Amino acid sequence: MRKAFISPSKYVQGEDELFNLGYFIKTFGESALLIAHADDVQRVKQKLEYTMEKYGVTIVESGFSGECSRQEVKRLQQLAIEHNCSCTIGLGGGKAIDTAKCVAEGDALIIVPTIAATDAPTSHSAVLYSPEGEFDDYAYFKQSPSVVMIDTTVIANAPTRFLVAGMGDALSTYFEARATANSYSNVNAGLPCGANGGVSPAKGTKAALALAKLCYETLLEDGAKAKTSCDANLVTPALENIIETNILLSGLGFESGGLAAAHAIHNGLTSLEGTHSYYHGEKVAFTTLVQLVLENASTAEINEVLQFCVSVGLPVCLADIGVTSVTNDELRNVAQKACIPEESIHSMPFPVNEEMVVAAIRVADHIGQQYKQKGE
Repeated sequence: MRKAFISPSKYVQGEDELFNLGYFIKTFGESALLIAHADDVQRVKQKLEYTMEKYGVTIVESGFSGECSRQEVKRLQQLAIEHNCSCTIGLGGGKAIDTAKCVAEGDALIIVPTIAATDAPTSHSAVLYSPEGEFDDYAYFKQSPSVVMIDTTVIANAPTRFLVAGMGDALSTYFEARATANSYSNVNAGLPCGANGGVSPAKGTKAALALAKLCYETLLEDGAKAKTSCDANLVTPALENIIETNILLSGLGFESGGLAAAHAIHNGLTSLEGTHSYYHGEKVAFTTLVQLVLENASTAEINEVLQFCVSVGLPVCLADIGVTSVTNDELRNVAQKACIPEESIHSMPFPVNEEMVVAAIRVADHIGQQYKQKGE
């Protein structure tokens, strides 16, 4: 059996860690192309200027358009050549990070998230869009980022909703990795070689499953405390633990442990217009409950997840993600999208069909509503 595990070459997090960015640039050369939204650059401008002076490096601002499109990637690659940049920095949220991955193509890449809303920073994949923002394609690279650098002071001063959304994304990690392991399904860590042909797909490792379990345990232990810290814009041990959980543990857990029903049903739910103003992780929190219903998890486990979600303010029913009413036809459309052949729902350790998904969504919604009513 072929197994695979993939991770960044280095992960570092700490208060005011951006002051050390120049050190990592220096390991590649004298200059770096910075891909970031203008407002994110402004937030950390003082730290960027300090690190350039301290380490004698140049950071070239790129005027990032805000969209991870093929056209923007090509423009930025040309800009990097013109300025003789020795590495690429992706700073900010998902679009800037994905664009940096595409520009670097797996080499000399430093990722600096300014929010802890998803587990994408550590991964070797990106999502491409058209210049108008429509989905184009997935991209996979030969390696994860060279360096993932987290300035916890920056994260602490970002809106708390981002941190909570990251916890929602991380919440699914263990349950999806567990399902993938039980079904001996393939994981994303084996994709670059498999996509190029010549090497068979890979299964997950015990290490990835262990990290995924630690991800869940840390959420339960420190999630609510971390939210309080972020509300106060203060770095505490609990917040540091949840930042590591949202970005590193969840990132390694999903990519090397596998995705299953939660993310597939999330993708289907995006067809409902009411969900569009909610973050990825907020929707994944609810679809994690849907997966637990789908696999007939124990009442104790479902209640534990419900209690956690309510304690940090994550959605537990459809109304919490903007869906106040939904028809059976609309849910069937959600289920159809979740069950297409290439979706991760087929990593569940049993066959799943559209009717099962519709039923699980309805029941999870009902359970979530009941739980909230009991707490009021």
